[in-house]
Amino acid sequence: MSFRLTYATMFNPPEAMHERFEAAMHRVSAGLGTRHGLFIDGFDRAAADYAQRRSPIDSELVLGEFALAHVDDVDAAMKAAHAAYPAWRALPVAERARLIRKVGDLMEERVYDIAAALTLEVGKNRMEALGEAQETVDFFHHYADDFESHAGYENALPNDPLDGVVSRNRSVMRPHGVWVVIAPFNFPFALAGGPVAAALVTGNTVVCKAASDTPWSGRLLADCIRDAGLPPGVFNYVSGSGREVGEALAQHPLTAGITFTGSVGVGTHLLRQMAGGAWPRPCIAEMGGKNPCIVTEHADLDRAAAGIARSAFGMGGQKCSALSRLYVHEDVADDLIQKLQQQIAAIRIGDARKREYWLGPVVNATAYANYAGYIGELKDGGATLLSGGDQLREGELARGYYVQPVLAEAGLEHPLWKQEMFLPIVMLHRYRDRNEAMRLANDTDMGLTAGFYGSLEEVPWFQDNIEAGVTYANRPQGATTGAWPGYQPFGGWKGSGSTGKAIASFYYLQQYLREQSRTLVE
Repeated sequence: MSFRLTYATMFNPPEAMHERFEAAMHRVSAGLGTRHGLFIDGFDRAAADYAQRRSPIDSELVLGEFALAHVDDVDAAMKAAHAAYPAWRALPVAERARLIRKVGDLMEERVYDIAAALTLEVGKNRMEALGEAQETVDFFHHYADDFESHAGYENALPNDPLDGVVSRNRSVMRPHGVWVVIAPFNFPFALAGGPVAAALVTGNTVVCKAASDTPWSGRLLADCIRDAGLPPGVFNYVSGSGREVGEALAQHPLTAGITFTGSVGVGTHLLRQMAGGAWPRPCIAEMGGKNPCIVTEHADLDRAAAGIARSAFGMGGQKCSALSRLYVHEDVADDLIQKLQQQIAAIRIGDARKREYWLGPVVNATAYANYAGYIGELKDGGATLLSGGDQLREGELARGYYVQPVLAEAGLEHPLWKQEMFLPIVMLHRYRDRNEAMRLANDTDMGLTAGFYGSLEEVPWFQDNIEAGVTYANRPQGATTGAWPGYQPFGGWKGSGSTGKAIASFYYLQQYLREQSRTLVE
């Protein structure tokens, strides 16, 4: 197909895409209930314990049994990666890039089956699932191209100015060793696959851990890497709890670096751990967001309403880039609210396997209970629920974790303005002065994404003053969401990120490398 799937183009796909997804869902569903092991040193590895995982779409739908790694499994994976490291880093740049591209090629062949599994495991709709699977393909291709185009980041420098002597200088970037990747539940394939591709192509070996709720996605990634023919030990996959497996990986003496995506609390804990010890080790942490959008009196309100609804409620608000704080000029607030209520009323909620439903369930019982808790807090704090607020319990929805999107108008003193809820809840405040709106938008410890709707003349003011790593202006495809490799780098400021460098940016791969200056006198 000539159609190019990205998060920005997913709203009007060709019919063939739906047909292929439905065929893949039939294939994948036929294999549910399988037992899935770990992947260590080039082989599947049985575990002492397994956990049954069910779909958030329907709690009676068993996805399979998934291995629970223990400390000895972690140690075996780390030792395998350490043993494989010298040969892997010694491969020529072109050969590593070729193997990473081959992984991406295999993923592309399996995009529909991977997407079907993501829908079943996470509960995201088919277009979100297909987008994530294709995004991961693009990560593998993009990082291979980037590393090769920079010739492995080796650069000749001027010779020393010495008479009668040739003293040659070079700057060489070298890998660190065994790199640990800890992935989140919401983008379990892309936010495992992207860092894995970056670490591998730069010459590190990898041990990857999936989130407890989404072990299947990590196993599918391991299958692609295995089938691409990477040498044993170069990539290893473990699953299990963050408390046991995640901590064992972070504390392991062979861990040379970590990429983590998840909560601020866990991310800052890992940063402290990696900064301690005999020497500081790199930790790339992407830690969520409390993302704002400003709408001025000059905005195209139809465009704003579409972008706000897509960003706040897509995938149930379970994105670190999801919109959760909305600041609207008082002159247009009522009109925008009406348009948003219409957008929300048109959202169809249900079984994410089915084409007609845009919004599936939240990921688990904890998120479902948290939703009810936050609705109670909004009401108790004097907020007005303009749309939504109910858990959906009737018919087929009673067996899943389905909730209504929420638009709430709340006073600025409400504590939920400061808390990342990770649910389809957006809070609204009317402002009078745009500088007040900017102050409120920046009044957060996080700074991942931000959106703006207004006149073209106002956009530079927004871009120059907003404290966020990813910004979107006048974007109906998503007010604060939708970054794609090669199009929009994705990374946060302040508490949203530890490095100030963005995923798939000009500066991302260098974070997996350390510089060595080489001088040779001939």
